[in-house]
Amino acid sequence: MADPSECPTTSGGLLPPELHAWMLMLAATGAVEQELRSVVKERLDVSHDEFLVLCLLAADPGQALRMTQVAELLGRPKTRLTYQVACLQHAGLVTRRSVCGDKRGIEVALTEKARGLLKDASDALAETVKEALGRFMGPAQRQALCALMPDFAAETARE
Repeated sequence: MADPSECPTTSGGLLPPELHAWMLMLAATGAVEQELRSVVKERLDVSHDEFLVLCLLAADPGQALRMTQVAELLGRPKTRLTYQVACLQHAGLVTRRSVCGDKRGIEVALTEKARGLLKDASDALAETVKEALGRFMGPAQRQALCALMPDFAAETARE
């Protein structure tokens, strides 16, 4: 990965500033995601896409989510999600059940095993993200984030 200080700035070029800023942010988050993949595989023994499903369910671990909600929130096709959830279920990390009163609806929830694994791995995963962001978020990416989220930038400046 290139040194963040070598990354292009958010001004100039053919793209509008907002689109250029978005592309810089995607590049930085993509680099972080790449670093996270190996830690996810090592700590949880799941794919990155399966990890995203677990994270979504972990946001409210006592609640089940409908498969359609998960697909929409992750921007994944339902057929791909069905495969990922089947892999997670086979590993004992999620449960699937029919939604009461809806023959076609399926809910997914974390198992105790998944909760324990996520709890045990969360510090290492968070540290990986923090370190990677520190390496890949140079001045251009920070400027891009501020350009995309001016309210966030103002709040950060006040803190």
